[in-house]
Amino acid sequence: MKFYDCLTAPSPRRVRMFIAEKGVDIPVVEVDLANLEQHSNDFSKTNPHRTVPVLVLDDGRRLTSSAGIIQYLEFTYPEPPLLGRDPFERGFIADLDWRIEQEGFLAVGEAFRNRAKSFANRALAGRHEHAQIPELVERGKKRTVEFFSWLNQELEGRNYVAGEHFSVADITALATVDFARWIKLQPDEDLVNLQRWYQSVSSRPSASL
Repeated sequence: MKFYDCLTAPSPRRVRMFIAEKGVDIPVVEVDLANLEQHSNDFSKTNPHRTVPVLVLDDGRRLTSSAGIIQYLEFTYPEPPLLGRDPFERGFIADLDWRIEQEGFLAVGEAFRNRAKSFANRALAGRHEHAQIPELVERGKKRTVEFFSWLNQELEGRNYVAGEHFSVADITALATVDFARWIKLQPDEDLVNLQRWYQSVSSRPSASL
């Protein structure tokens, strides 16, 4: 297998953490997004969508989304389970992971990609050009603050996002909170559940990757 990564990008970080939590050693190919390597002819053959992460299997088949790669790795390397231990927990974690991505991760991305000069014609990741919409910057920031408040409430009485076990929902949430620094937002100190959880999960070895 080969894992196409970019150390500075938040999306592949989610998979990078997942791989580390599984204790799996997968060769890495670093893609230089800053210099637009994702739009090169060579990389476009690997992933026509021109995004990372990508996981290429030994037989040449490939997966081109964080969700797809994570599903594959979970079933290939079932221990420790990061998508749930029983049917309800699997559904609950999937629920939370989806909401974190939609209301947190994408909200930060909305603010960041519509503000940063380097994304002037790349407000959406992928092969097509999309102009920035400046009004979405403030909306993205507002959504991010709302996400912090929601996550703080969800963490009431829980060690981890989905309960007593670390899961992919924690990975996505941590990546989102750290990504928010790119738009100069951090959770308020009075969000005590979120602050407690953040200190705990950010101390895991996988969080340093």
